[in-house]
Amino acid sequence: MNARTCIVTRNAGGPDDLIRFVAGPDGQVVPDLKRELPGRGCWVTAERWAVDKAVSKNLFSRALKQKVEAPADLGDMVDVLLARNLAGMINMARKAGEFVAGSAKVDLAVRSGAALAVFHAADAAPDGRRKLDQARKAFCLQMETDGPIPALAPFGAAEIDTLLHENAFKHAAALAGKAGEGVVKRAMMLQRYRAAPGTEGKAAMTNK
Repeated sequence: MNARTCIVTRNAGGPDDLIRFVAGPDGQVVPDLKRELPGRGCWVTAERWAVDKAVSKNLFSRALKQKVEAPADLGDMVDVLLARNLAGMINMARKAGEFVAGSAKVDLAVRSGAALAVFHAADAAPDGRRKLDQARKAFCLQMETDGPIPALAPFGAAEIDTLLHENAFKHAAALAGKAGEGVVKRAMMLQRYRAAPGTEGKAAMTNK
């Protein structure tokens, strides 16, 4: 595929680092997370501040080589789409047996090496987080890896119930497999998007 360059930072990146945008039939800028909408596209770093800057500086018309209108709430639209995309992949991974919930199941997945990443709800009890952090560190020492598997908290306390309903969780783990890998990739992108500038790495994962 052609090289992708962010219209804000002018830095090149891969598909997991950038979000594609196209012009809709009505001349509105449309986010294309799946990178499959027809027509000329442009790319923006997958971080909220970059999307907001592209809107405020009116960079889309120049990049798409036509007059387009970027909604003032485009940054919010992308946030919602990323969250829904992650929730959909979590449900898919559950059906595939590649996403488990509950402290006991997560602990077992971590200690057995089946877990790709651990997930916590934003309102999860500190004690539950601490116990799973111990399991992550124990596995790291046992296998002599560079660091524990990622611990992610992509959803807010109320958001997780709204998006996942009966599949909401306090603690969960994505397991090895295509769907599990998709969950981890989307969770990291959502956390990076929501992170404040300069804190992307800290928000993307916790290895302590």
